[in-house]
Amino acid sequence: MSTSSQTPENGIADIQWRHPEAIVECDWLKDQIGNPSLRIYDCTTYLHYTDDHPSKPYDVGSGYAEYAKAHIPQSAYLDLQNDLSDQDSPYSFTLPTLTSLADRFQALGVGSPYHIVLYARTGLQWATRIWWMLYVLGYRKVSILNGGFAEWQRLGLPIEQASTVFAPADFTAEYKPGIFVGKGSVLAAIADPSSVLINALTEDIHVGDNPRYGRRGRIANSCNIPFHQLVDGESGKLIPAPQAWQVFKDKNISPGQKIMNYCGGGIAATLDAFVLHQLGFPALFIYDNSMSEWAMDPELPMETG
Repeated sequence: MSTSSQTPENGIADIQWRHPEAIVECDWLKDQIGNPSLRIYDCTTYLHYTDDHPSKPYDVGSGYAEYAKAHIPQSAYLDLQNDLSDQDSPYSFTLPTLTSLADRFQALGVGSPYHIVLYARTGLQWATRIWWMLYVLGYRKVSILNGGFAEWQRLGLPIEQASTVFAPADFTAEYKPGIFVGKGSVLAAIADPSSVLINALTEDIHVGDNPRYGRRGRIANSCNIPFHQLVDGESGKLIPAPQAWQVFKDKNISPGQKIMNYCGGGIAATLDAFVLHQLGFPALFIYDNSMSEWAMDPELPMETG
């Protein structure tokens, strides 16, 4: 597909993904199994929601047990919480320092000269989280599997139980700090007319009907584009580019804005950000700890309704 410049004036029907190489289909991957230049990773993580302690709105479950039962042939497992998150943070998925993160990926076999393909069985957002973590390290040979493991199974493609562990790779990082941001940057964006905040959580949380994160509601002045609106409900694949453009256009979001994406813990927000990146929006940010941090600080402004 073309990666030429696109604007709404070209006609929404003509909008295409700007970086199509970052999205691969199951049929393509099936034909690449065994390619020594390719490394495939299952990124599955489970969230078990709780009602008794808003400071910890969910318990995190590893996807390794399900990986061990069945996975895409010759794929390894990436443990986001235990191996790729800051263990000293009170939040589940806080990004480690970028130097530490690069070392961890390298040890897990992610890096040069390999094309990395990421998939999950619990939604594209787990793959896009890892994709963005590699993006801020400057690694570009990374794709997500459109539809993930559910689509792979739906197509009746081969699976296996034998675990794969890749040897360490080479990793020369070219850091892009500033994409993952903290609460200070978000607070400044609230009053900045050139910025917009997008909440990728479900509408019930956004309006305040669901108190999952303690205080009800959303970050002040934010709009709601739930991540699931960007995914086809049946296939689990990304909706077409023109349809995705329309979703953001309907919220008056334009490429000239600085866009802060947030959710509950910095996972779902990466899917919104990934689609925006694919549509050519240049100034994208992800609030790493998101509502897990924001809602627990009574000094930070929220609103409902």
